[in-house]
Amino acid sequence: MHSTLFAHVPVESTERYVLQNPQLLKADVNQGSGPLLARQGAMVAFEGQVEFDSQYRNRSWRNVERMTGERLELMRCKGTGVVYLANFAQHIHITDVGPGITVDSSYILAFDGTLGVGIVAIDSAVEIASAGAYNLELSGAGKVALMTSGEPLVLEVGPDRNVCADADAVIAWSTSLRTQLQAPTSSSAVWRRRGSTGEGWEMQFTGSGFVLLQPSELLPPQHLRTSGALGQFGMGRGGLQGNSLGGSRN
Repeated sequence: MHSTLFAHVPVESTERYVLQNPQLLKADVNQGSGPLLARQGAMVAFEGQVEFDSQYRNRSWRNVERMTGERLELMRCKGTGVVYLANFAQHIHITDVGPGITVDSSYILAFDGTLGVGIVAIDSAVEIASAGAYNLELSGAGKVALMTSGEPLVLEVGPDRNVCADADAVIAWSTSLRTQLQAPTSSSAVWRRRGSTGEGWEMQFTGSGFVLLQPSELLPPQHLRTSGALGQFGMGRGGLQGNSLGGSRN
């Protein structure tokens, strides 16, 4: 039987993670010094003798999750073989964590179990939907597979190059960066008769590092909790400060 379908065969590699196509990841359970942790339900196929266990979270960690709402249900993949992972055909990107990366847990597909994981509070006068009030912070030597809706854009941030991005398009950023939340509307423009520009909250990044964006704003700002009218329009205190609530849970 001849078909172009048979051109889509597994990509061989000696690396732990290898993309089969932009939306499908193959992970070798045997590679690496630590276990493979993957988003629950993300397995679409596996080869070999692979077992899947729910990742244990101690009481302290579960309390932090309840407090923050930042949850990432993980499964531990163990045994011998490879696992194919995907999530709603989102684009997948493998990256080294390096000095540290701050990311919304909704965009994590898998990562090395040797990485340190913490929940970082974004302390602000307002709370926005996509960037959220809390994010995950990954640190240590290892890799993480991130997901985006569509092909992403990576913007570098430097001493003379600040970056502002729509909070609903931001996926992740270097932990070393300083962030600040602000509205793209000036105080005078708030009351214009022409109405809103349609742009929501934006995040300003300063320092040295990178910002990962997706070409989609899936979640408009919602569930705003403000300290008043000024806070709603970004004219009050709106700075973002990271406060680590969790620690490593390896």
